This record gives sequence, C-alpha cells and structure tokens, in this order.
Amino acid sequence: MIRKIHIGIAVLSVAFISSGCVSTDTLKKMEAGKNEEIMALQQQRAELEKQSAELAQQKSKLEQQSAALEQQNTAIQQQVSILEQQKAALLAASQQRQQQYDALVQGLSKEVEQGQLQVRQYQNMLAVDLAEQIFFDSGRATLKAGGKDVLKKVGEALKGYENKVIRVVGHTDNVPLAKSLQGTFPTNWELSVARATNVVRFLQEVGIPPERMVPSGRGEYDPVATNDTPEGRQKNRRIEIMLIDQSLANEMEKSVN
Repeated sequence: MIRKIHIGIAVLSVAFISSGCVSTDTLKKMEAGKNEEIMALQQQRAELEKQSAELAQQKSKLEQQSAALEQQNTAIQQQVSILEQQKAALLAASQQRQQQYDALVQGLSKEVEQGQLQVRQYQNMLAVDLAEQIFFDSGRATLKAGGKDVLKKVGEALKGYENKVIRVVGHTDNVPLAKSLQGTFPTNWELSVARATNVVRFLQEVGIPPERMVPSGRGEYDPVATNDTPEGRQKNRRIEIMLIDQSLANEMEKSVN
C-alpha cells in the first residue's frame, strides 16, 4: 500500500509538472503530506505486528495452560478412581469382618450366654476372651477338663479363618504367686506365657496349623479393670485369642523388629 502511495505521488508530480498547473512548492507540500500518511501507516503496521505477536504469545500460554489443566484433570480422575477402589475394598473388608464376627458369635453363642467367653470386634481383628477360672486353677498352667471342652469348640470355630493369624495372649492380676509355686513360675509373667503356650498346643491338637498361631504373655501389665477389687482382678485374669489380618500381623512384626 505504501509503495502504491509512492508511485501515486510520482505520477501526480509528473502530471502536474507537465501540465504546468502546479508550482514546485505545492508539489513539495503534497509530497510531505503523503510522506506523513506513509509514516502513520507504517506506525499502524508496526503496532498491528506488535499486537499480533502479543496475541500469538497469549495463545501459546493459553495452549500450555490448557495442556497443564488436561494433565491435572487426568491425574485427578486417576486419584478419584484409586480412592473409589480403596473405598470399595474397605467396604468389602468391613462387610467380611462383620460376617466373620456374626459367624463366630453364632458358633459360640451357648458359651457366650453362659459367660464362659466373650467375643469382641475391632477394626482389623476379632478377639475371644476366655475366663481364666474355667480353664486353669489358680497359679497353674494346666488346662482343666471343662476348659478343654470349651476350647475345643473355640478351635473348631477358628479353623475356617485361614487368612488370619491367631495370637494367644495370657493375662493375670497383680497378686504375686505363692512361694510354693515360684519355683515353677517365678512371676505372673512366666505363668501367663505358659498358659498361652498350653492353649496354643491344645488348639494345634484340635487341628489349627501351628504356623498360624503366636503365643505370648503379658502377665499383670495389660489390665482391663482395677486390681483393687476381687471383681476387677477376676476380669484381668484371662486368655485372649485374637484373630488378626495377615497384613496387620506383618506390620506388627516389622514394628517389633
């Protein structure tokens, strides 16, 4: 366009000079005016080119932002999918634990009603609390005949939980053993371990694989009631049989090691 203006000026100049109608000063003024128009057009073109470059940069930034947002959206969708899977797994595990608890309570309902044992449910485990007086004489670790009958039924009920680790824990009150017994069990701690071990051995005879069981004793150091009353001490004298998820048992073992 600017080139055309230059050509137009040249043609007009020649035409006016040849016709003798316009003076040289007039032509110079006309040329100066056209030059100003050319400069204005050049400035407009430069401004348009600048705006075009800025728009191109903005477009590039928007495209980059759009790509980043798409990546974030994809990542969020993946996280949502993972969380939904975890939620479904937790719900299924919760339902399974509830079914296991209900089945265990139903299988031992008679013993529960008679107060011989108690079944408790935790987040990742089930526990059967056995009353000490039914299974052992005071200061002794040998299973009583009546206790064996109850424990046999407990063992039959536990056979179906092949995905569980069975942890048997012995507990006592804080009353020291008689001196006549201290040659066999120096403290309540040794007594609690011996009782848990004998329970594990009996459950093995019932048919539970020994590699699934872990005996341990806490002595008087994990009470569930006060030791200041006969009733509290009776509650503290107990055997816990805990059914623990294999994954949780592995975590517990790692934390100990």
